[in-house]
Amino acid sequence: MKTAGIVDGTPGDRIPPAESDILSALSGHQAGRERDVAHRTRRVVLASLGVMQDQQAGRKRNRAVAVAFTLVVLLALGPFAWHVADDLFEGEHLSDLATQFSILFCIFASAVVAAVLVAGWARRNS
Repeated sequence: MKTAGIVDGTPGDRIPPAESDILSALSGHQAGRERDVAHRTRRVVLASLGVMQDQQAGRKRNRAVAVAFTLVVLLALGPFAWHVADDLFEGEHLSDLATQFSILFCIFASAVVAAVLVAGWARRNS
C-alpha cells in the first residue's frame, strides 16, 4: 500500500514531488520558507498601506486648500458683490461711476477666479 510506505518511510516507494511538498509543509519542515513569504507579504502590505495613507493625506490637503480658497474668495468678493447689489437695488443708475467700477471689478474678479480654476483643472489633468 502506497500510503503505508509514505507513513513508514520505507525506501521502496518513491514519493511523488507534489506529495513530498505537501507532506513537508504539513510536517513543518518548510517553516523557514513560510516565514520568509510572510515577512515579504507583510512588507508589501505595509508599503501599500503607506502609499494609501500618503494619497489620503494628499486628498485631505487638496480639500483643505480648496475650502480655504473658497472662503478667501467669498470674504474678498463678498463686500464688493454686496455693494453692487445694494447699488442696483437701491435704484442707482448704471451710469454712476462707482457702480460701473464695482460691476467691472466683480466681473474681473470672477474672471480671475475662473482662470485659476481652469488652470488648476488643467494642471490636475496633465
